[in-house]
Amino acid sequence: MSKQHPLTISSYTLGTKVTFEERVIAAKNAGYEGIGLRAENYIAALQEGLHDEDILNILKKHDMKVTEVEYITLWADDERTLEQQMKEQICFKMCELFGVKQINCGLMENYSIEHTAQKLKELCLRAGDIIIGVEPMPYSGIPDLEKGWKVVEASGCDNAKIILDTWHWVRANQPFEKVIDMIPADKIVSVQINDVQARPYAKEVLRDESMHDRVAPGCGYGDTAGFCKMLQKKGVKPNAVGVEVICDEYVEKGVDFAAKYTYDNAVKVLKEAWPEVLA
Repeated sequence: MSKQHPLTISSYTLGTKVTFEERVIAAKNAGYEGIGLRAENYIAALQEGLHDEDILNILKKHDMKVTEVEYITLWADDERTLEQQMKEQICFKMCELFGVKQINCGLMENYSIEHTAQKLKELCLRAGDIIIGVEPMPYSGIPDLEKGWKVVEASGCDNAKIILDTWHWVRANQPFEKVIDMIPADKIVSVQINDVQARPYAKEVLRDESMHDRVAPGCGYGDTAGFCKMLQKKGVKPNAVGVEVICDEYVEKGVDFAAKYTYDNAVKVLKEAWPEVLA
């Protein structure tokens, strides 16, 4: 019987200079129950010479599951490139292959709520039974939960939901009360935890901080425990709790260090703030 909220290591946490099996082994040895994969990670595994059966056998060999698939972008453009359409189809295939229920989606381009909601509806229809998780990011076209929820709600799609991330929440200057009241608990499909440095990068380069300088849960200044307590109090039951720590310093110390350090600190926070996730 699979765990209800598997603790998952994000694909970003281990970087890109790692084979598929090395990624799985590092995650397993650290204590994680699942791994997240981007479309790029799956393609890289194929470029290693692995076939779908090989990938599934590696997962089975190490008793590991893929629990998150990402990342669909540019889905609100009227004219979508062939490359983006193919990436979307790869994400759909990955969900089928690995039995994953949702795809993480972001949107860098800033459109109106009405336009974005319509394009989200079209994406949800293409996705069928797969849940589309919209991730608010402070440097994106959906910078915070308020706009994210308005877009999801206006789409009118049952499979349109929200993904919440500690780093993005803190850097969007959202408090741990009232903001989340607007959204039903079952509309939050997955959660990503991490922590922030004391001072943010300048707004113009904030995305660089997100992609290079996050820190492990509970090791910074963002109150990861408070974020988790907010979600626990809300009654959120995510498909997965991902540890998305994108940190050059950790990766430089090796994938084993990055996996173990982020896992140990995530567990420490969750034991205090959201023990149900670990049960």
